[in-house]
Amino acid sequence: MPARVQLDPFDLGTELSGFGTGAGAVVTFTGLVRDEDGRLVALEIEHYPGMTEKALQAFGDKAAERFGLSDWKIIHRHGRLEPGEQIMMVATASRHRAAAFEGAEYLMDWLKSRAPFWKREITPDGPGEWVEAIQSDEDALSRW
Repeated sequence: MPARVQLDPFDLGTELSGFGTGAGAVVTFTGLVRDEDGRLVALEIEHYPGMTEKALQAFGDKAAERFGLSDWKIIHRHGRLEPGEQIMMVATASRHRAAAFEGAEYLMDWLKSRAPFWKREITPDGPGEWVEAIQSDEDALSRW
């Protein structure tokens, strides 16, 4: 049950090959870089190697225990990503669909609010400020 941070894009088919064997449900989510106002050139994502992977692994293990997941996977990219590119994926597998969906939502909410990544938007005007957490992400996490 791996957690991975990488620079390169990932292939969903490859990542899901053999994933969740024997489970009754597999849920996947892939996040893409979005450009809400039409001005985003790229999103720059930084992390502390070693620390970030360890945090993702610990949280994935916690989700597996909490929701009875038989398998899980987190992949998060770093570096310069352009609009439309994959930024992350979460996959969960369990005996029943409710646990797989809840486990995936739990992991996604945690990634959005607590994962140790730093993001900065780059626009035609140049690099902006580091992106702050937003209240709706904090609210989503509070339900757990």
